[in-house]
Amino acid sequence: MPTVQTTYLGQLRTEATHVASGNSLITDAPVDNHGRGEAFSPTDLTSASLGSCMMTIMGIVAQRDGLDLSGTTFEVTKHMNASPRRIARIEVNFSVKSAQPLTEAQQQKLRNAALTCPVALSLHPEIEQVVAFSF
Repeated sequence: MPTVQTTYLGQLRTEATHVASGNSLITDAPVDNHGRGEAFSPTDLTSASLGSCMMTIMGIVAQRDGLDLSGTTFEVTKHMNASPRRIARIEVNFSVKSAQPLTEAQQQKLRNAALTCPVALSLHPEIEQVVAFSF
């Protein structure tokens, strides 16, 4: 069974549906690449996926270790190369919240978990990943 089914809607837009849940999202080409920029671009989703994957793996580690990271946030900044047009750099900045103070060992475990998430390990090595944590 497919994971995602996507339909081209015209005017540089797609609608992707997650088959198992039925949730869907729209993509739109960015303004600097002939689009309207009214939704996530495919490269925005790639960048957001990196942060979301890191946060998910951190959450798994935290849950296993009895930590509560509720309220933790991250911001992603994507930098594009012009030629060839591709993602050059993704910056992810975490603001980690915890119900209890985290030891240095716990902080390092969370950092390691984030940096070894499946998306981080799947991105092309020429895409620079810059990740910062504020505990």
